Amino acid sequence: MSTHPFDTHLARVAEAGEHALWTPEDGALPALFLSHGAPPLFETPDWMAQLFGWARSMPRPTAVLIVSAHWEEAPLAISSAEAAVTPVYDFGGFDPMYYRMRYDTPAAHALAARVLGTLSGENVHETGRGLDHGAWVPLKVMYPEADIPVLQLSLPTADPSSLLALGGRLRALREEGVLVIGSGFTTHGLPFLTREVMSGQVEAPGWSRQFDAWAREALSRGDVDELAAYRAKAPGMPYAHPTVEHFTPLFVTLGASTDPEAKRDFAVDGFWGGLSKRSFAAA
Repeated sequence: MSTHPFDTHLARVAEAGEHALWTPEDGALPALFLSHGAPPLFETPDWMAQLFGWARSMPRPTAVLIVSAHWEEAPLAISSAEAAVTPVYDFGGFDPMYYRMRYDTPAAHALAARVLGTLSGENVHETGRGLDHGAWVPLKVMYPEADIPVLQLSLPTADPSSLLALGGRLRALREEGVLVIGSGFTTHGLPFLTREVMSGQVEAPGWSRQFDAWAREALSRGDVDELAAYRAKAPGMPYAHPTVEHFTPLFVTLGASTDPEAKRDFAVDGFWGGLSKRSFAAA
């Protein structure tokens, strides 16, 4: 029986050794926008290596606060702060092993209290919800030890200005070693992908490549106004995002950065199954 790629990844993690914990001397952690994948991420060695290498390029965070495309809810809500909550298996058609996977993180009560304090004045309600796959799948690759408290915050709107403002309110958490993540996908036109594209037999479709190139250029310039006008200005729309929830977490990330209009470099790029997995850190 062949070794599953995720088992090989875990062996690589073990060889990497200890991951130094963030200290105040490290300064604020960046905010991240990552293209999160789904169970096929666990079968893609190069993508797993990119995400794990990215995680190891930063100190190990004291906690993670993540906003995922897969939890749209207003008013704002936070996931359960209890330890080892069963994740949300919000996907279908995959090997049964993925519905048995766990990501049993420690309790996140201190982070929940800090987030509620940071968002004081907002109507934020606490839920018993577990982490959805936009959170636990990439984090299981990046931090497979599951030894970091994780809390998920709902995506309350698609309005870029409101999400930039929400990110701005989370900015101070970075100075405490909290890793703030917007989790989506740079392109996400699933209804328009053919079997040949998804299997890698042919290159990514034009609408995905065009939107990715536009996003790369706008982010490289720090052009937040251009990004916020993506519905009207981005080539490849609406095929790249027939619904927009996989792009809008990007604005939480930009808002949480020290300078939303700074020029961005990219920790991950390229395509998976025709979709752009471009990801970046915003200091």
